[in-house]
Amino acid sequence: MAGWLERGDDVRLLDVRSPAEFETAHIPGSYNVPLNMLGEHADEIRAHLDVPVVIICRSGGRAAQANRTLAGSGMSNTHILEGGLMGWDDGSRPLTRGEARWDIERQVRMVAGSMIAGSVLASVKFPKARFLAGAVGGGLAFAAASNTCMMGNLLGRLPYNQSNSCDIDKMVDELTGRA
Repeated sequence: MAGWLERGDDVRLLDVRSPAEFETAHIPGSYNVPLNMLGEHADEIRAHLDVPVVIICRSGGRAAQANRTLAGSGMSNTHILEGGLMGWDDGSRPLTRGEARWDIERQVRMVAGSMIAGSVLASVKFPKARFLAGAVGGGLAFAAASNTCMMGNLLGRLPYNQSNSCDIDKMVDELTGRA
């Protein structure tokens, strides 16, 4: 991807992280279409983009999900940024930085860890509370096996993870060159 950018090739950078994560740091020229909104606009994006599309997330998991979503709509010109934004941010590549916010993966670790610790502590007085710890642990195992995260998707919908900068209709128009 760096070669495409250096040569000035016509390529679209599609960042599927939450608006808050995008606001914290993003590759200049990238468009933020959060993963939880991508599905409803996949056909529209496919219909208007005939240039290569590089999908970006933090580390690659959400980009892979987005790639499957776009492939399901018939889009074949997609590529995943290897290593995600974490791999891109080595200090030598351009990155626009804004207000620092917790990324979704960190939020999931905090919420899941708190739920497990709280339920184990509560199980001293309420023995059945231990089942919550088991359910959260099972959910984390499923998330790892399926490379999806229901808790992350739910956290992505919270107001903290939203930003005034992501008007999805405007973003799709800009991404497809109609704005």
